[in-house]
Amino acid sequence: MPSVMIRRNDEGQLTFYIAKKDQEEIVVSLEHDSPELWGGEVTLGDGSTYFIEPIPQPKLPITVRAKRAGEA
Repeated sequence: MPSVMIRRNDEGQLTFYIAKKDQEEIVVSLEHDSPELWGGEVTLGDGSTYFIEPIPQPKLPITVRAKRAGEA
């Protein structure tokens, strides 16, 4: 379960950065994106999916723990 940083790039898109892999991808979809609930399943531009435990919408950038979707 890697720590990832989520931020907005200069174009206003959410980016998902995995430091351990030195990989940064654009977030294509986010399951929950409202002030009350933010997170859930995250789909990246390369097709991979991760899960972030839903929380109230945070200020960005934020570092969170994420797990690959489908992992136990």
